[in-house]
Amino acid sequence: MRTPLRLLATFFRLGAMNELQYRTNFWLQLGRTGIDLGAALFAVYVVYSHTDHLNGWQAGELIALLGVWTLMSGLVGLMVQPGMERLVEDVREGTLDFTLTKPEEAQVLVSIGQVRVWRLVDVAVGAAVIAGALAWLGRRTGLEEAAVFALTLCSGGVIIYSFWLMLSTVSFWFVRVGNILMVFHSLYRAAKWPVTIYPGWMRMVLTFVVPVAFAVTVPAGALVGRLPGEWLAGTVALAAAMLVLSRLFWQAGLRRYSGASA
Repeated sequence: MRTPLRLLATFFRLGAMNELQYRTNFWLQLGRTGIDLGAALFAVYVVYSHTDHLNGWQAGELIALLGVWTLMSGLVGLMVQPGMERLVEDVREGTLDFTLTKPEEAQVLVSIGQVRVWRLVDVAVGAAVIAGALAWLGRRTGLEEAAVFALTLCSGGVIIYSFWLMLSTVSFWFVRVGNILMVFHSLYRAAKWPVTIYPGWMRMVLTFVVPVAFAVTVPAGALVGRLPGEWLAGTVALAAAMLVLSRLFWQAGLRRYSGASA
């Protein structure tokens, strides 16, 4: 059996080879990212033309958060989203058998088996927006701040992956879960803004029900110096807990799966 990193490199290479056949997709993705980013920046401009801060967040800090959102969207769209969408389809059609009969760990294959390489455009654009926002703010990110940002970003990615895996695993019990995934998409777009600006009930939803706050607001807060120490510990602990919970959810779902060969 190969290690997950070797499998990841193999699937990434295959995904790149497949996507490079359609290079127009690069320009389509770049255009889509540019339009989304332009609309978001215009919204920031409109808001800050009427106020100096948004619940304490300055314009440059909010743009840094927007960069984190774009970067995280790229990472999720690179592998997590296509893998989970394929999982739902395979469960519905009974073709998950082809994955389960392979000698590698099925959850690993499901998680990294689909790669949309052009979503790296979002990763690059998000990183550029973050760098521009920090330059505007005049902040120099030291080694400690960079390490905390990387830790919270990785933890946020694990939380999003685990949550999406649990949502997709619901398909083992229910035939169609597309509406649930669409709700997640809608709530994730709400993370373009700091969760602290929302009413209390919405803040609770975005933090504890659909935990997108940990994927965007927390890493952005670490980047601009707005992250309390307890949030750092809580984010890492939640990532570990959700990773274990999603694994248990996956194993329970597999026991429900009958497949095309049943």
